[in-house]
Amino acid sequence: MTVSTTALDAVDLGDPGTFADDALDLDTYWRTLRDTAPVHWNPPADGRKGFWVLSRYDDIMAVYRDDVNFTSERGNVLVTLLGGGDAGAGRMLAVTDGHRHHELRKILHRVLSPRVLDEVARAVRVNTRQLIREAVASGGCDFAEEIASRIPMTTISNLLGVPEEDRDHLLAQTKAALSTDDDDIDEVDSEMARNEILMYFMDLVEERRAAPGDDVISMLIGSSIDGVPLSDEDVVLNCYSLIIGGDETSRLTMIDCVRTLAARPEEWQRLKQGEVAVDTAVDEVLRWASPTMHFGRSVVRETELHGVRLRPGEIVTLWHASGNRDERVFERPGAFDLGRTPNKHLAFGYGPHFCVGSYLAKVEIAELLTALRDFTTGFEQTAESLPIRSNFLTGFSTLPVRFHPDHSGRKEVDR
Repeated sequence: MTVSTTALDAVDLGDPGTFADDALDLDTYWRTLRDTAPVHWNPPADGRKGFWVLSRYDDIMAVYRDDVNFTSERGNVLVTLLGGGDAGAGRMLAVTDGHRHHELRKILHRVLSPRVLDEVARAVRVNTRQLIREAVASGGCDFAEEIASRIPMTTISNLLGVPEEDRDHLLAQTKAALSTDDDDIDEVDSEMARNEILMYFMDLVEERRAAPGDDVISMLIGSSIDGVPLSDEDVVLNCYSLIIGGDETSRLTMIDCVRTLAARPEEWQRLKQGEVAVDTAVDEVLRWASPTMHFGRSVVRETELHGVRLRPGEIVTLWHASGNRDERVFERPGAFDLGRTPNKHLAFGYGPHFCVGSYLAKVEIAELLTALRDFTTGFEQTAESLPIRSNFLTGFSTLPVRFHPDHSGRKEVDR
């Protein structure tokens, strides 16, 4: 089954409502784009500018590698690209290129490397196992609200030194900023939530300048690039990036993971019985969930792709949601296969902007899978999930589940 050219043009990827439309078969849409229009023009609509859409894995990878013809410094997601640019350009890692990006990335790698994060990983393990134990003992819960919302936010908040009493507030703001499930929250509300996060970290930076600690904010305050200390704005913008990236994507991936496994007991049994390694399963969970549907670039030099001329100033969007299902790269891409290998998914991007938090995200998902394997014999979804409303992230904000406890002896041993 394919979608006609007219139907392709009728799908507006800039509209968050598109991804909440149950009547729209996006799998078929993406497959048709990959086969017939790998460089597709999403026309202007409702006051939004038009933009190019790349759907094939290899094309997405090519643009990620190319920092000559494309830039991140005018924004890297539709909400900022279509809004005319990103206020953090040249200061926030995700929307900075060239030498400054390289130097800023080195600073963040110092606190986000596997060696440094060993202690953080141990805390993730303890926290995750405790949450799963409690949920199993109670029989069930809203997994999204009571577990997935707490693991990543706790982890990134510990790194940034965010007090426990402020974390629920920050979680509410990150949801409103990018992944709301409330139709009444519009772009103005989302912008206000993003500003609220920035103002919160501005206050925290002032506190850390007066009384430094051993957290990431204090480390950023003490860092410099080419002999010039990072400004308050530099620190705040990168804290914003870390809290958004460290919470949203991991949380949505965890929710999708449990929802998908509940619907596929045969895959759950492969994990439960040790037929597939947890690390291998993590990569398939990431490929399947693809919580970040796209990233974007702006054309800085005229170039050509599949015979289509891309001109300076135009927006090009790279759709992980399609690339991670590309039949040219993944065998049976529509199958959720925890044993899939190789699995070079795009969940963390690629190239110079490969996600600096990828190790931590994998640790969180691995510990979730391990705890579920150790403490449960299985689980089931007990009511419908509520999808989020976004043109950037995909997933669900609720997931009612019932857990079936595993009474074997080894589950009580925290490793």
